[in-house]
Amino acid sequence: MGALCCCESNINFEDEEVELRHFYLLRVIGKGAFGKVRIVQHKSDLSEYALKYVNKAKCIELNAVQNILTERTILELIDYPLVVNLYYAFHDDENLFMVLDLMLGGDLRFHLDSYGRFNELQVRFYIAELILSISYIHTQNIIHRDIKPENILLDARGHAHLHDFNIATQLTSSRPYRQNRAGSLAYMAPEIISGKKYSKTVDWWSLGIMAYELLFRKRPFSGSTSEEIQQSIINDMLVFPDDIHISLDCEDVIKGLLTKEPKDRLGYGEEGLKRLKSHSWFQGLDWHELETKKAQSPYIPNNDSPNYDAVHELEELLCEEDPLRPHPKSKVPNMQELLEIDNKFLPYDHTKQQKKLNLIRKMGEKIDQAKYNAQGYQELNTRQ
Repeated sequence: MGALCCCESNINFEDEEVELRHFYLLRVIGKGAFGKVRIVQHKSDLSEYALKYVNKAKCIELNAVQNILTERTILELIDYPLVVNLYYAFHDDENLFMVLDLMLGGDLRFHLDSYGRFNELQVRFYIAELILSISYIHTQNIIHRDIKPENILLDARGHAHLHDFNIATQLTSSRPYRQNRAGSLAYMAPEIISGKKYSKTVDWWSLGIMAYELLFRKRPFSGSTSEEIQQSIINDMLVFPDDIHISLDCEDVIKGLLTKEPKDRLGYGEEGLKRLKSHSWFQGLDWHELETKKAQSPYIPNNDSPNYDAVHELEELLCEEDPLRPHPKSKVPNMQELLEIDNKFLPYDHTKQQKKLNLIRKMGEKIDQAKYNAQGYQELNTRQ
């Protein structure tokens, strides 16, 4: 399928602020409540990315302005091999755009629905990589709050990446806890459902639910209504199916992650990461190899076929009333929410950010050298 060119002529990539016409638009690979995801190529070097675009009016209609702005802000703070990282952000009159790492291996929900449950070796690998990405965002005081198979993307070599930060939150010294309900009910920790104050440990609970689901293709706490699911999460004991065998070490990790008391939960506190990594279930894994994505994944996605629902691409071709194209920015938005979006969804270009950081580093080195030279000069004068 041919690429859409987006007005290629006369682009000055060095001086221009990034915009849609800097990219070739390729196929659509995902669709959510707020917008779509498609593969794009940057025209300067033909690097491929995932373009997530959100319609501003739809964003306002769904009361999702703060979610999108939060995601944009948090993504700029993150840079980690096992997270879907942000490279560019910009907007026009109609849409908000975020250009992200391209993950062609599909999400874990797609694979779970398409091929059935994962084996223990595969789940151990994903959970280990997610332990690293979750602990990384926790060092940035970020709680993801929506860890589930849909939000874990595989790259072409089968490495798991944490994705979708639109209901994430960043803790501060003045607000070290949260008390509002956020997330997908089936993966919510008991303390969130109970309306108690909570912190980073809610992510470890969600990871435990997901590990269980990947192994058994069902969740440990369930019900036919939202109320029944909530009561199950708060009150029911954790039970493992009899018909699928897993190791005692694997059971122990899941039990630890699904401990209802946050302070007793595996992963809690300053020693939490150390306790997780030293657990016997992960014996033999090289954590550095995992972090740098040099470890061999036990499952390689089929890269000869799309690892996503191809219906999204057909919808774009057959049903889209207003296909994606560049729109000029309005000078005066006619709604307060649009004004907030335009003022707070700031442009971002990782290449220019890197140049700025390099310049700051070089200036720091020059200052250090000048201080060293001045100190040497003073010592020489003192000796004389």
